[in-house]
Amino acid sequence: MSCRVLIVDDALFMRNMLKDIFTRADDFEVVGEAQNGDEAVERYRELRPDLVTMDIVMPLKSGIEALVEIIAEDASARVVMCSALGQESLIVEAVGAGAREFIVKPFQEAKVLEVARRVTVR
Repeated sequence: MSCRVLIVDDALFMRNMLKDIFTRADDFEVVGEAQNGDEAVERYRELRPDLVTMDIVMPLKSGIEALVEIIAEDASARVVMCSALGQESLIVEAVGAGAREFIVKPFQEAKVLEVARRVTVR
């Protein structure tokens, strides 16, 4: 059974890059995408994915704000934050708010899959 993934990033290019990484792996299925924090919360409620990759800095609602909302509704949610280099303080804040792990942009396929598999071990 494949792990169902929701990809959240305001940049289409980044969403496509993550989608390509997960699509090439047999054990993941991308079930949805969102381009801001508001959409992330809506899509999470609708899809109940096994894993969410969440950009930290987005318009309307940040990834951290969306993370807090998702965790408030589902404490078992598995959310991995995605950040650019130099956002260490935001990563610490996100982990404190309930993120399971983080991956750094630019994405390295092996690292993304390693983190995703570690977080979703049942």
